[in-house]
Amino acid sequence: MRDEGRAWIELDRQALRWNVDALRKRLPENCQLMPAVKADAYGHGAMLIASELSSMGVQAFCVACAQEGAELRRQGIKGEILILGYTHPDQFPLLSRYHLTQTVVDFSNAELLDSYGKKRHRKIPVHVGIDTGMHRLGERSENIDRICEICFMKHLEVKGLYTHLCVSDTLDREGKEYTKFQKDIFCRVVREMEKQGLEAPKIHLLASYGVLNYPEFSGDYARVGIALYGVLSSREDMENWKGVFRPVLSLKARVAAVKDLYAGEYAGYGMAFRAERNMKIAALTIGYADGLPRSLSGGVGEVLIDGKRAPVIGRICMDQTLVDVTDILDVKAGDVAVLIGKSGEEEISACDLAEWAGTISNEILSRMGGRLKRMIL
Repeated sequence: MRDEGRAWIELDRQALRWNVDALRKRLPENCQLMPAVKADAYGHGAMLIASELSSMGVQAFCVACAQEGAELRRQGIKGEILILGYTHPDQFPLLSRYHLTQTVVDFSNAELLDSYGKKRHRKIPVHVGIDTGMHRLGERSENIDRICEICFMKHLEVKGLYTHLCVSDTLDREGKEYTKFQKDIFCRVVREMEKQGLEAPKIHLLASYGVLNYPEFSGDYARVGIALYGVLSSREDMENWKGVFRPVLSLKARVAAVKDLYAGEYAGYGMAFRAERNMKIAALTIGYADGLPRSLSGGVGEVLIDGKRAPVIGRICMDQTLVDVTDILDVKAGDVAVLIGKSGEEEISACDLAEWAGTISNEILSRMGGRLKRMIL
């Protein structure tokens, strides 16, 4: 049953399928998608997205933490689920209970995982992270002996080897040189492993921007994230790839009340907005607890009602937002306001919100609140 009572997210099934096809077309047939469904699938709803992707033949996913992977398993998602981040030893039982694959974040982490596998009398499936220059997680690439030692550990099943390209979203000379530098270092690690008698496991280097800008660097998997959802990190990037992807998510809320505001009166917290003329304002059933950035207050942000733009006035509250509807006829309680998506001929994108808020669309989407009902249409 659809629940559109307060504020909600609509997901476009056909847009998701379009994006999957677009990404697959950029990769060789032997490179599988390993979609990133972390952070509740970038705010879209991990279970809804993973189920839909499974129906399209996707057989591998990646998440940020063990809890995210366990929840997908509890909801019936099959295939490989790779945890990209650190898992505390107290949570190692989740790995075996839910058949999750853990990233080895460094040598000492590998020793802990191997010790746990020994106690359990089983091998723990892992992908070994290689630090080729981002200097976040992964064993440093120059420590080839340690990398090989990890692969020889008796209670680890090394199923993959990967790195993260930290500047693949840019195509300036410096960015291209550094990305190639990272790729070359990673390939050198693979060659050195083979020299020491280790058969290279499945490898992966590319996330969304890598698939777009460096598809020739593909391996066995591509860890696609933001592009899968039909969005890129900035408006400029969306313009550069216009027509290639289709946004999956729309964010909507209800008009709760419409009232007159007379010249000289204030609206909202802190007397932050003072009417300079007689006007009509509407209270919307959405606020910063739902993921609407508070920085869009005071006329920075806009919403769409009946195909027309309504500026945000005053301060965005935890649960409600005020907008100016003076120039929109016949607005009434129960009407729909679009915060991300289309209304008539107008559209507000996640990139628009990100630009207004001074951030990237990835953050806007991934911070959508848990009380927003998600539905796939």
